[in-house]
Amino acid sequence: AQVIIDQFLSSMERKWSVQSGLVMLLPHGYQGMGPEHSSCRLERFLLMCDEEADVVPEVDEAKRMQIQDSNWQVVNCTTPANYFHVLRRQIHRDFRKPLIVAAPKDLLRHKLAVSSLEDFGPDRRFQRVIGET
Repeated sequence: AQVIIDQFLSSMERKWSVQSGLVMLLPHGYQGMGPEHSSCRLERFLLMCDEEADVVPEVDEAKRMQIQDSNWQVVNCTTPANYFHVLRRQIHRDFRKPLIVAAPKDLLRHKLAVSSLEDFGPDRRFQRVIGET
């Protein structure tokens, strides 16, 4: 799959003017479960993400051109609500970009990785950074 991702998915829009909303759920990290459970090389996806890696766009809708110019987006969702909102954002955007969700499987079972019902509300959105409590 690495060749397909490198040759086609990362440059699909620039080469052929085709947008893709593909979502790839890739586990990362060596958590003692063997090599097949650490298939996401996060640094590879981050390197091929954008030409301006040092510029982080603001959340303002008018300043989102860098997001549209990037090859894809890489996220690590640490709460169920943030995972929900990133998938909802993927559907409701007026443009399509592949989404790489690189999250460890341990968070599916972790007792502290929870969200309240209010966090799923329609007035909430994806949070880029969730501060420590």
